[in-house]
Amino acid sequence: MNKVQLGKSVPDFELPSTGDSVFRLSQHLGKNIVIYFYPKDNTPGCTLEGQNFRDHIAEFNDHNTLIIGISRDSVRVHENFKTKHEFPFDLLSDAEEQACTLFDVLHLKKNYGREYMGIVRSTFLIDQQGVLRQEWRKVKVKEHFTEVLAAVKSL
Repeated sequence: MNKVQLGKSVPDFELPSTGDSVFRLSQHLGKNIVIYFYPKDNTPGCTLEGQNFRDHIAEFNDHNTLIIGISRDSVRVHENFKTKHEFPFDLLSDAEEQACTLFDVLHLKKNYGREYMGIVRSTFLIDQQGVLRQEWRKVKVKEHFTEVLAAVKSL
């Protein structure tokens, strides 16, 4: 499968989603889409990132923008995480690493001397026609949502 490229249409994909549904990218054309990839539910950085998007959802909605979070956690774990933090957006499960591969967010990571393949925190902005307009890789969570919101407003 080809990797996404700035200025090009993002290939269609579908993944299981919270809310007992399936998310298919092509069904959301006509909206801007922010997809953020994060390593794991219920960890400090991932929780803060989701909370930041949650707390500013009205501004994203005002700009016709859908927020989607993706990790390799199961839908069941996502449901608990979403409920616990009252996220007003869906979380997608990419256990098969389909979207992770498409967006090239799986990389070798090191933690306490152990090496493993993990998701590198990354965010992608897709416009209403399905074209990738911006990407942020190796995201630092704290004020990241402000950069994303500014990019959405500039579309």
